[in-house]
Amino acid sequence: MFMLALVLPSIQTITLLTVSLFNWIAGDASAAKKKKKKKKKKKKKAVNGSSTNNLVKGTPTNKAQGRFLNEGSFTDYYVAHGQTEPPTIPVSNLFKGEDTPSSPLPPFPTGEIQHHPLESNSHRISSEELRHNERLSANLYSKLRHASEVHRQVRHYAQSFIQPGIKLVDMCERLEECNRNLVQEKGLERGIGFPTGCSINHVAAHYTPNCGDNTVLQYDDVMKVDFGTQIDGRIIDCAWTVSFNPRYDPLLEAVKEATNAGIRAAGIDVRLCDVGESVQEVMESYEVELDGKTYPVKCIRNLNGHSIGPYQIHAGKSVPIVKTDDVTKMEEGEIFAIETFGTTGRGYIVEDMECSHYMKNFDCPHIPLRIPRSKKLLAHINNTFGTLAFCRRWLERDDGGSFTVNGAKGKQEKYMGALKNLCDVGIIQPYPPLVDVKGSYTAQYEHTLILRPTCKEILSRGDDF
Repeated sequence: MFMLALVLPSIQTITLLTVSLFNWIAGDASAAKKKKKKKKKKKKKAVNGSSTNNLVKGTPTNKAQGRFLNEGSFTDYYVAHGQTEPPTIPVSNLFKGEDTPSSPLPPFPTGEIQHHPLESNSHRISSEELRHNERLSANLYSKLRHASEVHRQVRHYAQSFIQPGIKLVDMCERLEECNRNLVQEKGLERGIGFPTGCSINHVAAHYTPNCGDNTVLQYDDVMKVDFGTQIDGRIIDCAWTVSFNPRYDPLLEAVKEATNAGIRAAGIDVRLCDVGESVQEVMESYEVELDGKTYPVKCIRNLNGHSIGPYQIHAGKSVPIVKTDDVTKMEEGEIFAIETFGTTGRGYIVEDMECSHYMKNFDCPHIPLRIPRSKKLLAHINNTFGTLAFCRRWLERDDGGSFTVNGAKGKQEKYMGALKNLCDVGIIQPYPPLVDVKGSYTAQYEHTLILRPTCKEILSRGDDF
């Protein structure tokens, strides 16, 4: 009995100790698991934010030297976002937000906001219903802002190296390569919107050098730089004028202010003729003195701004730059390129010179082709450019216009006969240079805007113009 009494407490004690020890081990293990989970979460956060945390944000120092670029503009403004100089980091990596239900889209910079004109639009500013409609279009706005920021960074970089003495073909290729890198070119998904226009003096638009063209930019030239960027077919179309001689300043000022007047006049339910009247009133209030002779600045009346659709640079509506009787109205949700052209010439352009720009007709029906080379070239155009504009220089690249699509085996050989055949049957539309009279000077400024339900957003606006 005694011995039994002594043994029983020992068993109970051992049991209690065993239970306590088990609970302690289990508790310690669960605590360790919680710590591991926390560490994993921290690691995930670090991985997700690594692309932005590792960016080195600097202070812009290179003041823009171009004539009629805004005061305080810096060609390297993008270093403030963590971009390199020259720019090499894709823009999407500079603006990575938190991928959460409340903010699933990258925070690309918003364009300039202006209110819609007309008294009938006054309710739009504070309408909660219209704000909700805008939230439903957040994905579209994000793509447009992404393409706009790419365009801004590329053109600021271009403003740093466009100087007298540069070959135009070198300038275009350098600008376009930067465009491809910053947008992360991926065929039709994202890339260049259309060939880089660098029309000089009396040539107003649609000129880019073909291979073998060794034209050099001169001090006395007036050059229009017009290029585009697209993401999922959403094209940003923006242009400015480069000059070095101050005698052309009144021409540049006239066109820049006329474009801004057109932007102010644009809005939901605004008639296209009213936009044209606003542009013409400002443009033709200027004059230019050249070699002792005074020239009135005229609008080039047969050049227009235009609406933009997915993979369609000209989507149907034309925005005149002179007073017309077109009472067609701008509508909510539409995207427009507001562009104006001024000239010291006759104010009317015609097609001339060797063609470099081409584009597949947007509504082109199926047309049977007999020539094998034409079939091959059309297949290449469909896969690489779709209905986006292209140029001969791109066809002659090793990648045929897109490394993503064609690799290094896309170069088109002996294609001119096939290209002419595609133009003759109406599948491809050629766009030759548009010229005023020789000896005249033309200028251009252009911005892309979207008519949002509550306001208009000038997407391509930057600190430069």
